[in-house]
Amino acid sequence: MDTVFIRGLRIDTTIGIHDWEKRIRRPVVLDLEMASDIARGAATDRIEDALDYEAVTRRLEQFVSESRFELVETLAERCASILRDEFGVAWVRLTLSKPGAVGKCVDVGVTIERGERC
Repeated sequence: MDTVFIRGLRIDTTIGIHDWEKRIRRPVVLDLEMASDIARGAATDRIEDALDYEAVTRRLEQFVSESRFELVETLAERCASILRDEFGVAWVRLTLSKPGAVGKCVDVGVTIERGERC
C-alpha cells in the first residue's frame, strides 16, 4: 500500500481546558499519512482516481475551524474518523500539535493510528 501525506496543515480553532483558552482561537497543526493505492490515479492521471489531498485539506479545515474541543485527543479522533468515513481511508497516522500550549515547550500533541494498513 502506498502513502499519501499532508504535512504542516495549520488551522485556527478553539481548543483547551482552561477558561481563557475557550475564549480564543489558536492554531493547531496536523500531519497526516494515509494509506492509498495510487496505481489507478497514476495510470489515468485523473484526480477522480486518486485520494484528493486538496479535498481532504478543505474538509479538515472546515471541520477543525468550526470545532470547539477541550482535548487534542478528541479533535484527533474526530479528524481520523472523517478521513476514514468520508474519504475511505483504510489506515491513517495523524499527528495533531498545539504549538506553545505548555510553558517552555515548543509543541505538544498526540499521534494516533487508526485502521489497518494493507
